[in-house]
Amino acid sequence: MGALRGRAAASASPFLAFAVLLALPGLTAGITRHYTFNVRMTKVTRLCGSKSIPTVNGQFPGPKLVAREGDRLVVKVHNHINYNVSFHWHGLRQLRNGWADGPSYITQCPIQPGKSYTYDFTVAGQRGTLWWHAHFSWLRVHLYGPLLILPSRSEGYPFQSPHKEVPIMFGEWFKADTETVINQALQTGAGPNVSDAYTFNGLPGPTYNCSSKDTYKLKVQPGRTYMLRLINAALNNELFFAIANHTLTVVEADANYVKPFTATTLVISPGQTMNVLLTASTNPASRAFAMAVAPYTNTQGTFDNTTATAVLEYYALTRPTSAGTLPLPALPRYNDTNAVANFTGNFRSLATAQYPARVPRAVDRHVLFTVGLGTDPCPPNRTCQGSNGTKFAASVNNISFVRPRAALLDAHYRRRYAGVLMANFPTTPPHPFNYTGTAPNNTFVAHGTRVVPLAFNTSVELVMQGTAIQGAESHPLHMHGFNFFVLAQGFGNYDPVNDPTKYNLADPVERNTVSVPTAGWVAVRFLADNPGVWLMHCHFDVHLSWGLSMAWMVDDGPLPNQKMLPPPSDLPKC
Repeated sequence: MGALRGRAAASASPFLAFAVLLALPGLTAGITRHYTFNVRMTKVTRLCGSKSIPTVNGQFPGPKLVAREGDRLVVKVHNHINYNVSFHWHGLRQLRNGWADGPSYITQCPIQPGKSYTYDFTVAGQRGTLWWHAHFSWLRVHLYGPLLILPSRSEGYPFQSPHKEVPIMFGEWFKADTETVINQALQTGAGPNVSDAYTFNGLPGPTYNCSSKDTYKLKVQPGRTYMLRLINAALNNELFFAIANHTLTVVEADANYVKPFTATTLVISPGQTMNVLLTASTNPASRAFAMAVAPYTNTQGTFDNTTATAVLEYYALTRPTSAGTLPLPALPRYNDTNAVANFTGNFRSLATAQYPARVPRAVDRHVLFTVGLGTDPCPPNRTCQGSNGTKFAASVNNISFVRPRAALLDAHYRRRYAGVLMANFPTTPPHPFNYTGTAPNNTFVAHGTRVVPLAFNTSVELVMQGTAIQGAESHPLHMHGFNFFVLAQGFGNYDPVNDPTKYNLADPVERNTVSVPTAGWVAVRFLADNPGVWLMHCHFDVHLSWGLSMAWMVDDGPLPNQKMLPPPSDLPKC
């Protein structure tokens, strides 16, 4: 352990990292599970056409990873495509081990074509539904899959065990090449072209041309209870989800148990996961029912306003079923913000002795972030297609994130910050205005690679305030390296005097991704007990591409088991 006290350049073996993590209090020793990811181009046919897409092991969506709490996962990635690539294990805290977190140029340089890298990490004190996805440019539109963490064998679920567990991943399909789509948008300054379909486990279903054969079917037995592990892997859209004539019971959010509640329609943002119980009818009125997803958005631009369907089919009634003949569930209108707020307000932590809600009571740092869109001036001698001839941009506290040339985590580990990052990210808006009212005359954003430094074990209260610049819309914010507790949310501008009186400090939901409400705010708290550099960003990839992200830089603690692990020997170079 003494070697971990310094900042020596020597690399640690994966076995040392595993042994050190096992020394953490409360961590149950598990088994080691090995996976291999071969990233290759694969021809896939959807919506009347074929194209080559990046896949893992030729699968779309990618392979399912299964672990048990306390297990070690070793995932060797071989990059056989012509793009750089990296992988993020969305929602895993990666305690002291940011080298396995995955966002390109934040915790690692990307894996270059023809190169390999081994992600080596241990599941410490977490269980539930998470997922993995590429974290370079827009490659995650195809490179994603479920990461399912079972509770320890001695624990079980805090609800009745289901008959079967079924991962369902919602996604988007583009007829065009998505790297061309985003590169063209960044060049012209316009909003990118939108997707052509939504998908259930990669299948769009019969509401789209040539897609009746590409329909996902979930077969159930009457009277049985199924746990649907829902994951929104869509690139740029929050989604409503429902099953005709069925009620769902929500029991988990972002791999954290919640007080069960029922709903006929769910809202799930990109990056979020949700476990729901579906009890099949003992006497169904039909042999099959439609499942559907459709977008929730308030954007003033274009969006994919289509509905994807799948089929819930009862085993006892075996006649062939076509989703095209089934009535759709009643989904809210695409801009029904009240429906979203009503659903979101139901989430509460279990807050039991076994699953406590460890909300920080004292706060060391109060932070206010504005999140939203803005503009960049059009370069000289160019014509730009953004608002009023500008280029679209996005920012946090008016700082649009600039991708560094080197990985921030390595710079922090070696204390070599010059030319890589600046630790002066503003923790309050630099130019206060009526955030949800009339936009200021100047909507240009500033640019920089800036981080917020935090001492180890700092308790942070973060208020994220949406803005109405270029139109008010919700923003699903995802934090790497931490979960946070959602204390309250509301519409309009946050009131620092009256709104804290509404905080739920007893049983707030614990998440890793939360949507800042349209023209509203959300308040969260977290404890900075995980040393490293951790990205926080909007999970709309178009907003991420425009710069809506920042990073927290958390220092080591004083004890050996509160310090970053050394980097692995095969860490990619920039």
